[in-house]
Amino acid sequence: MHEAQREIRAVHTADTVTVYQAYSPGIGLPAAREGRFPAAWKRDRMTWIKPSFLWMMYRCGWATKEGQETVLAVEISREGFDWALRHACLSSYAPGVHPDRETWRRELKRSPTRVQWDPERDLRLRPLPYRSLQLGLSGEAARGYADEWTVAIRDVTPLVHEIHAHVRNDDLDAARALLPREQPYPAADAVLSALRP
Repeated sequence: MHEAQREIRAVHTADTVTVYQAYSPGIGLPAAREGRFPAAWKRDRMTWIKPSFLWMMYRCGWATKEGQETVLAVEISREGFDWALRHACLSSYAPGVHPDRETWRRELKRSPTRVQWDPERDLRLRPLPYRSLQLGLSGEAARGYADEWTVAIRDVTPLVHEIHAHVRNDDLDAARALLPREQPYPAADAVLSALRP
């Protein structure tokens, strides 16, 4: 099956998009219990959200890395997600997108969101030949995410452990059957045309 080289693939509905983050239990468990980020969640720091479940697994090592033992599925409004995409700048300089490095630096400084394209991962967390989105949120974007865009927060750590157990047992079919059903995000194309190197 042919995959677009750079595309947002996510679980989404008509109103929401699901993204993933991993935290220590001290942040993750209260967030899932309350359905919102606690006061201890730092709204003045950049936070990276990932629509790709398997890229999140690569990043957190199947919820085994220190400080990333609790994996959250955060359902946010499409309105907020689309706003973040519209206000994004690429996280690194791309000659085909920016006329020069100085222009890119100015954009980066102004932008509350950053787009980074990282190799998608398979169930064994090996890189695939196409890329998935990471979206960095800072300033008003981080505050909007934490306090306005979030619709629901679920602790999916038990699912992470279950899928990982199947992978360790070489039962990739069973693991694949449990993966979230990510589909191309249709509203992204027009916005992302300027953010694909």
